[in-house]
Amino acid sequence: MDLFLNTDAAAMSPVGLFMQADWVVKAVMLGLLLASIWTWAIIISLWGRIGKARKATERFEADYRKSNDIDAFHRLHGDGDHPVARVFASGVTEWRRSTGGRTVDREGTRERLATSMGAAVAHEIDKLSDRLNILATVGSVAPFVGLFGTVWGIMRSFTAIASEQNTSLAVVAPGIAEALFATAIGLFAAIPAVIAYNRFSHGINKVEARLNRFADGFHATLSRQLDDGPAPAQPQHRGTLL
Repeated sequence: MDLFLNTDAAAMSPVGLFMQADWVVKAVMLGLLLASIWTWAIIISLWGRIGKARKATERFEADYRKSNDIDAFHRLHGDGDHPVARVFASGVTEWRRSTGGRTVDREGTRERLATSMGAAVAHEIDKLSDRLNILATVGSVAPFVGLFGTVWGIMRSFTAIASEQNTSLAVVAPGIAEALFATAIGLFAAIPAVIAYNRFSHGINKVEARLNRFADGFHATLSRQLDDGPAPAQPQHRGTLL
């Protein structure tokens, strides 16, 4: 009696359910497991990237507020490998190009500065949110893939009933168990993907807002220099960040 109980328990374990499943259900399970692994790899990667960008922005802004010379600050921090440093560098580069000639088109310089830094912000956010769409796809598709495995498993159960001409639980249980297991794997892949997508979308939006605030403040600083008189080729004073 114990031997039969142990055998039934092994057959109803996750490995046993997978091994006795139909090849279609096996393909669904494997696909969902791979999607889950991929999802967690993306979650870990985005978690690190967004956290690093947020901390780097905080440090950069703190150092920027302490600086009185934009050109000197650019030499020290302009080549930083993080989003806010590249936005800052794009603004300085456009300033030098626009004010390096004998005559300066003040309004044109302001427009080009805004366009250059706006494009830099958009580019950095695009890079930061790379593969975020995969989380959205897994979160929305995985439950339906699991549901397909559920439907297929139930169809096998009805087929077993018809072929055995027996409606006992022993006949229908394996197919139903496989079906429910496929659904569980689909939810296991989808739930973390949806939670992570919402969380990371919020985090990226906060980083984008912070980059835009920095770009607006830097643009205002350079714009004031244009109003003060002949524009120098190098920005000299920090002004107000926010």
